[in-house]
Amino acid sequence: MFSFLTKKKPSTATINAQSVTVQPKETLLQAALREGVAIPYSCRVGGCATCKCKLVQGKVKELTEASYVLSDAELDQGYILACQSVPQGDVTIEVDLSSQPVRRQVSGRVIGQERLTRDITRVRVQLDEALSYKAGQFADISLASLPGVQRSYSFATPAQADAQVAFFVRHVPGGVFSSAIHEQNVMGQALIVDGPVGDFWLRPGTSPLILIAGGSGLAPMLALLKDAANQGVQRSATLLFGARTQQDLYALDEIEALSQQWAGRFRFLPVLSAEPEESNWVGARGLVSDQIPQLIEAGSQAYLCGPPAMIDHAMPVLKLHGVRREDIFADRFSTQHDSLPVAA
Repeated sequence: MFSFLTKKKPSTATINAQSVTVQPKETLLQAALREGVAIPYSCRVGGCATCKCKLVQGKVKELTEASYVLSDAELDQGYILACQSVPQGDVTIEVDLSSQPVRRQVSGRVIGQERLTRDITRVRVQLDEALSYKAGQFADISLASLPGVQRSYSFATPAQADAQVAFFVRHVPGGVFSSAIHEQNVMGQALIVDGPVGDFWLRPGTSPLILIAGGSGLAPMLALLKDAANQGVQRSATLLFGARTQQDLYALDEIEALSQQWAGRFRFLPVLSAEPEESNWVGARGLVSDQIPQLIEAGSQAYLCGPPAMIDHAMPVLKLHGVRREDIFADRFSTQHDSLPVAA
């Protein structure tokens, strides 16, 4: 009968000197978006780090583990994920907007639809105007034929002067958007590309690169590597690509072209986890993370993109073999219900 005495009250979040009222059980991101405060975001489930911000004062309850997407240094400095943080009283937050490319909506049409594997389709898009983004980032896409449905996909190419972009869409059984791309003819269809989003891109330096991709996670890796090759980057690069069977391998010609263009040492190793033993495959088998120990170079910088399970297996192996957490950059491709943005 006295429950009203302990009823939680709204708190105040000061975000870059702007005050936002946060209701009980509401996340910082939810409150900010409700009140029109610009915090970069995308997945809303703690998988992309787009909404990372610094907790300057106060306390928050974190709904999920942030160490998968934030470095040890960022955690030590008080960084949190706005989409997974519920204030426990008044808080002060700082959001760095200086390094964020301008996010905007650009219309376009589908000019290419190519089945790459049994469940991955490449979609090429001619935008009405060029969109600036960093190779490795992603965008939210909506088709004219699917009003109210928006999905997140990584750019599979670096930004180009002709305003053409490409995406690899993995078919999710029962998925509204991916089923349309996979099963229907969408050539010529109008769409909206909303971006760029995300903080997955190549950091400057001279250290060796180890890049680990799984499934459609090859898209941002190709964009990142093509952009670096175009700029004449000479760092040693090792690309590991995890797939289930030979039928799931794709873009091999593009990777071969990259290896020829790359200014430094370039190694590529596909790894199959479910290839039948009786097949003619003579390459690596098992988990892609099993190959890290014999390929890792001292002082490497690591980039991972693909299913959460792949990233969860690879990160401890990388750390065990000397890769610092602040030198590991990951983009977790998680599938959500149709009502939420997904990266699959």
